[in-house]
Amino acid sequence: MDLQDFLLQGEGSEEDKKEAWNLFLRAYEHQMKGDLEEAVRLYKKSIETHPTAEAYTFLGWTYSFMGRLDEAIEECHKAIAQDPDFGNPYNDIGAYLIEKGQFDEAIPWFEKAMQAKRYESPAFPHLNLGRVYERKGRWTDAIECYKRALTLNPNYALAKRALGRLIGMMN
Repeated sequence: MDLQDFLLQGEGSEEDKKEAWNLFLRAYEHQMKGDLEEAVRLYKKSIETHPTAEAYTFLGWTYSFMGRLDEAIEECHKAIAQDPDFGNPYNDIGAYLIEKGQFDEAIPWFEKAMQAKRYESPAFPHLNLGRVYERKGRWTDAIECYKRALTLNPNYALAKRALGRLIGMMN
């Protein structure tokens, strides 16, 4: 995502959108440095200035780093309400449900992520669904998911390792 994409989203003045974008970038920097409380504060301020699905999703991601999975899921629901075509929050809800041990509940979220019209990393939900199937002992389904992830992104190292590991276990 870049400023151009951010400026095209929703109603509001260009000035508010630019301010929200700058707050979003600052929040992301703090998140990556591990300053999660400041990241939360800045994402919330970005949302107050101009709400976007990305800001809600990244706020949720920050909450997940803090172990606050229910709040992370709540922010993803807000992201979906803001932009139902944005794939990240669907995948993220599924990933948070995996962390909570709710594997069956995660499956439909990955399937929704796979159908999303706007998703820069469409291989992610395939890998994650493969992880669920692997944990459930559905080896063939897991292998197919990992292969699909690699079809979408041939350089996806996690999918390569997961596929290789699972095939190796079956031999």
